[in-house]
Amino acid sequence: MSDFDLNQLAALIAERARAGGDKSYTKKLLDEGVQKCAKKLGEEATETVVAALSGDKQAMVNESADLLYHLLVVLEARGVKLADIYAELERRTAQSGFEEKASRKSG
Repeated sequence: MSDFDLNQLAALIAERARAGGDKSYTKKLLDEGVQKCAKKLGEEATETVVAALSGDKQAMVNESADLLYHLLVVLEARGVKLADIYAELERRTAQSGFEEKASRKSG
């Protein structure tokens, strides 16, 4: 099993966002703005759903990787750190899912 994780991918995206010279695909996406990044995220989400419904495990792996990458690109575009997402997930796991959902409705 690989030691590569989302923190490393987020760091790579951040590095490429600030890179000069030849532009990477990441840099190109970010330069096109949040709307383009969000559109790509939506496309990848749809493709992930299609893969899940198809029952093709490799397609699910491939599309999930694309989805996570594009989510991290959108987070970078909006200046949201992965650590903030982890903190929110940790906060939510301190209670049951039903309690957490109810607290969002009242909040």
